[in-house]
Amino acid sequence: MKTVLQTNTPLKGTITVPGDKSISHRSIMFGALAKGITKVTNFLMADDCLSTISVFRKMGIDIEVSDKEILVYGKGLHGLKKPDETLYTGNSGTTTRLISGILAAQDFETRLTGDASIEKRPMKRIMTPLSMMGADIKSEKDNGCAPLIINGRKLHGIDFTSPVASAQVKSSVLLAGLYADGPTSVTEPALSRNHTEVMLKGFGADISSEGLTAWIKPASELFACDIDVPSDISSAAYFIAAALLVPGSELLIKNVGINPTRAGIIKVVKAMGGKIELQNERVSGGEKTADIYVEYSKDSLKGITIEGDIIPTLIDEIPVIAILAAYADGTTIIKDAAELHVKECDRIDAMDNDLKIMGADITATEDGMIIKGTGHLNGGTIKSYNDHRISMSFAIAGLVSDAPVTIDDEKCVSISYPTFFSTLESLY
Repeated sequence: MKTVLQTNTPLKGTITVPGDKSISHRSIMFGALAKGITKVTNFLMADDCLSTISVFRKMGIDIEVSDKEILVYGKGLHGLKKPDETLYTGNSGTTTRLISGILAAQDFETRLTGDASIEKRPMKRIMTPLSMMGADIKSEKDNGCAPLIINGRKLHGIDFTSPVASAQVKSSVLLAGLYADGPTSVTEPALSRNHTEVMLKGFGADISSEGLTAWIKPASELFACDIDVPSDISSAAYFIAAALLVPGSELLIKNVGINPTRAGIIKVVKAMGGKIELQNERVSGGEKTADIYVEYSKDSLKGITIEGDIIPTLIDEIPVIAILAAYADGTTIIKDAAELHVKECDRIDAMDNDLKIMGADITATEDGMIIKGTGHLNGGTIKSYNDHRISMSFAIAGLVSDAPVTIDDEKCVSISYPTFFSTLESLY
């Protein structure tokens, strides 16, 4: 258990949060499929990304890990070996879904699963398009979830229209498309994060996108390149919220990835009246980055409606946005976010239950939540639901709540941000 107390000390200073989780995953996967040595700096050394390293090591890829960098000794598109055991992906949906697209084209059979959460998360969303491509992929329990049994086959190119805006679905299909006998396209209802498209281009893939559609052509080979991972905007979001809420705070968060398909929280904070500014904007490895400057703004925060195409660009930040909404003046409506039901936990139910414990005026809806800001939250003991983003969001709430907030299990932050609490406590 972890108890967070209200702080009377402003949060001031400059911090750097860990590397982007999505980009870290992909750097290992694509490096493993490329010819040559891929060097990765600022890699996120958290449980989810370590799961990706583990599964590729089990398929014969040498990966050296040091304090400064990761070296991936790629063996090319057809260099993976049949693993001697089940590939275990831990809590990582990204690992599970993306690697399924790769495994679908290999010349061996694989059993793929993860922890209890992964075994409840929907996998039909990737099984359907991969099967359309000719893949032999089955749910072991016949419930549309992991464990998955994937028997590699020759694949066909398809034009797939996804019913959900999901970078994991899109990426799984595009990765399978590397091995197909013709071009493959994926069209989404709204644009999801595009790290796969950006990074695969750097590795030499013939990939392009326009509007809501991404195309990839079969590849004969990928080629190693160096990846400098920007800091994760999802991790930065907690400190953005903390600086907005704790009186007198001024915080600079360095070298944060602001890819437009990920940076919706910046738009939301501005729309709510928060004082946030991008500085030193630049492009590194095809990814936009910036330093983010945030000032205390609680007195000017107002409720807004968050819906539509912006939702995929901030889906992981909705729990901490809900904390901001509880302190804002007026009503915040979040909708079109039904995807929250199938994250590490049901994040709509989790936020509804925990915010009610703290006295918030919140109503859960089928695809989001309605929060009437009261300007304060009580303390209380809340459940993390073994979800890193729930745990970190309520740690921020504890900084400004009327009484201490106790989180029943704070260890789940290791999934994405192992040093979260030490970084937070260093600021006050």
